[in-house]
Amino acid sequence: MSTAVSPDGARSAVEKLRDICADLRSCAIVGADGEVLAMSSENGWGAPVEQLWRAADEAGGGEVLQVHVATGGGELFAARSHEGGATAVATTNRFALASLMFCDLRAVLRDLELVAGPAPEGGDR
Repeated sequence: MSTAVSPDGARSAVEKLRDICADLRSCAIVGADGEVLAMSSENGWGAPVEQLWRAADEAGGGEVLQVHVATGGGELFAARSHEGGATAVATTNRFALASLMFCDLRAVLRDLELVAGPAPEGGDR
């Protein structure tokens, strides 16, 4: 069962991430359909997030719920809800603590799911 995330809820989630993540460079909330619901900066998040999950699922042999990519210049973290829900994605400075980033991403996803509730059958809210 996926949840329907409102744009207002997504904007609140982005603001919360900006407030609590010291190493954050940018972040976004992407809906299950790939639509960018809110973002801290223009990064063209939608299609790359879908490609990231496709590659992670293929490599992991099933549904992967979180991804961490580190490069010499920074890091990318993504977490998604179970069963096709929203994605919280963030880029950070190098050497951000992965456990804290995933904790923060999961916290905003949980908050979004509590506010949104289940999506109605056959469509969005």
